[in-house]
Amino acid sequence: MSTAAAAAPFDPTALSDALPLPLYLQLARHLRSLIVEGRLTDQDALPGERELAETFGVSRVTVRKALRELIAEGLLHQRQGAGTFINHSPHVEQRLSALTSFTEDIGGRGLKPESRWLSRSVATATPEEAMALGLRPGAEVVRLHRLRLADGTPLAIELSTLPTSFLPDPDLVQGSLYETLRGRGHPPFRALQRLSAIRLPTDQAALLGVPDGAPALYIERRTFLENGTPLEFVRSHYRGDAYDFVVELSLV
Repeated sequence: MSTAAAAAPFDPTALSDALPLPLYLQLARHLRSLIVEGRLTDQDALPGERELAETFGVSRVTVRKALRELIAEGLLHQRQGAGTFINHSPHVEQRLSALTSFTEDIGGRGLKPESRWLSRSVATATPEEAMALGLRPGAEVVRLHRLRLADGTPLAIELSTLPTSFLPDPDLVQGSLYETLRGRGHPPFRALQRLSAIRLPTDQAALLGVPDGAPALYIERRTFLENGTPLEFVRSHYRGDAYDFVVELSLV
């Protein structure tokens, strides 16, 4: 075993022919846990395929398939002629029991929230937006399209649509949208969210700095005022390797 492989926290016993899971998925699972737990840190270089194969007692084909799994998830990236490196992004656990903005949620975890504008405009509502917001056909809405980051790492792409009656000018939003709405007397009160698993298309993967086809969570959210009036319609794409959404359940 090489010095690099010996120094890494690898556990060859994590793989077993007795398990029903294919060896390459067992290896991917082991490496994934080391990355998520922080035992392999950002920009660490992995040993080469041959060294990993010797360490775990598997073929190079098995190692290659395991690495491809983690590259597709955005946890690893390869540099031409340099090797394979850890791409450990900030990992956020968000509870679904409370309605918070991205700024509040990330800042509350000791990370620095940031937004980069992709576009902001006043436009005619699409049929989908009009239905979600309870608007008449042809009504005007504000669209806020942002890339959301934590400590400089892209985590999500967010498109928020609001009636102009609540936000007449997109330039009014300089920081947190929810803080802006509260300041205008329209505090968000509750929301309904729908989550689904997807693979990112090329343009969105590039914005989030992950490989084409990397897993992500697509979230649609409708936010309401206390009187039940629709306030906001949001469509977001969250990096699958960076976000866990958690809900607490209790027996009634």
